[in-house]
Amino acid sequence: MIPLSSNLESLEHEFTHMKNVLEGHEFALGGGWSYEGGSFDRFLDEAHKVWLRLPFQVITGTVDSESDDHHALIRMGRPFVLKHVYNEGLDEDTEVRVMGGLINQFQEPVDPDAEIEPRYVEKARHVLGEVEQLFAGTNPPN
Repeated sequence: MIPLSSNLESLEHEFTHMKNVLEGHEFALGGGWSYEGGSFDRFLDEAHKVWLRLPFQVITGTVDSESDDHHALIRMGRPFVLKHVYNEGLDEDTEVRVMGGLINQFQEPVDPDAEIEPRYVEKARHVLGEVEQLFAGTNPPN
């Protein structure tokens, strides 16, 4: 994981607005979101292993990925680049279990924090610069 300094850090805005703007620039709400926080993620490589992550915390209200019918206020955290390396193919050491298959369908990463090539760090900085431009001069709602 490589943290990136950004003007977005500590920016406060309505969740729905941030989500709509960022989705228009290839970001998606990360799968680990909760009502208290989460992240907006954008892949930086074709294999979807290198990601630019924009974390946030909910200040007021709640986050719901399916609804725009809320007024959550979020505070952005420090962006970072991360790389997950997963096994390709079948996991030879797995046990067949009905309930386990319903709950744990995916392999553990070989290296959840693999070394990130400099070209992806530069690409992340470029994308982050574009996102910063989108929110330059914006004021959080009162």
